[in-house]
Amino acid sequence: MRVAFVGKGGSGKTTLSALFARYTASRGGPVVAVDADINQHLGMALGLGEGALPRPMGSHLTEIKEYLRGDNPRISSASAMVKTTPPGSGSRLLRLDERDDPIHTGFSVPTPEGPQLMVTGPFSEDDLGVACYHSKVGAVELYLNHLLDGAGEYVVVDMTAGADSFASGLFTRFDMTFLVAEPTRQGVSVYRQYRDYAADYGVPVAVVGNKIHGPGDVAFLRDQVGDDLLVCLEHSAAIRAMEQGRPFTLRDLEPANSRALGTILDHLDTQEKDWFRFGRQAVQFHLRNAEAWANRATGEDLAAQIDPGFVFGPTRVSLSR
Repeated sequence: MRVAFVGKGGSGKTTLSALFARYTASRGGPVVAVDADINQHLGMALGLGEGALPRPMGSHLTEIKEYLRGDNPRISSASAMVKTTPPGSGSRLLRLDERDDPIHTGFSVPTPEGPQLMVTGPFSEDDLGVACYHSKVGAVELYLNHLLDGAGEYVVVDMTAGADSFASGLFTRFDMTFLVAEPTRQGVSVYRQYRDYAADYGVPVAVVGNKIHGPGDVAFLRDQVGDDLLVCLEHSAAIRAMEQGRPFTLRDLEPANSRALGTILDHLDTQEKDWFRFGRQAVQFHLRNAEAWANRATGEDLAAQIDPGFVFGPTRVSLSR
């Protein structure tokens, strides 16, 4: 299952992403946490020092594309492969239950409580003034497009703040999106944007209340978001200590907040994996990007990259090494 954590800047989405990745890993099975925010803080929240971060995917797009395209005859070169290019016959696909491929081994590192961490990476000096956020996060979209995840396997993605992820098709790559909201008007404003944008694409969204101080905060969120409010995490001294850099493990978490993480995982596990929708939307957004800019940028008709005989889903495709 793939899950995204989104929300207003400062809502706690990075902290919740890290806590959920730790909690899910503690239940067994592979967990990959992905920092898809240019403000790279997920590694820190997972207990890694700055020098322990993996190689950034966003700085090695050509290498990633060369591997993923494999011997797919529809993709002429890595330079003709864009962030929305879907897999087809001959493409190399990725598995979480193996992770011995060059993408996982070359761009992820273990964290103290189990999850593997992957990162888009920050802007480099060469990017300043000439590159945009989406030039980095396109690596995450390619990764998810080529990933075959099964039951009991999880990818937890910390997204950029606000509704910026709707500038690409990345928001459709998840089985569930959790919007982290503080009990404030500003906290729920991003929820309304996300809910309205997501509704047209069948993207399931649930709200996780954060930094809750009492019943009044819960009542406010319930009044604002209704049944979309899944669970709330109370204000936490243990989490604050973690954010201040003091030693932290899940055992330090308050029981109510630990139960809230369990509720989030249970809700995710109830979602039905819809490979048909996933594939249909992958093609849809690729065609839109091809027409809008990618054909012009590559000098090719990228609609030809779509393999009409390719069926998404781990039980119906074979892996190519």
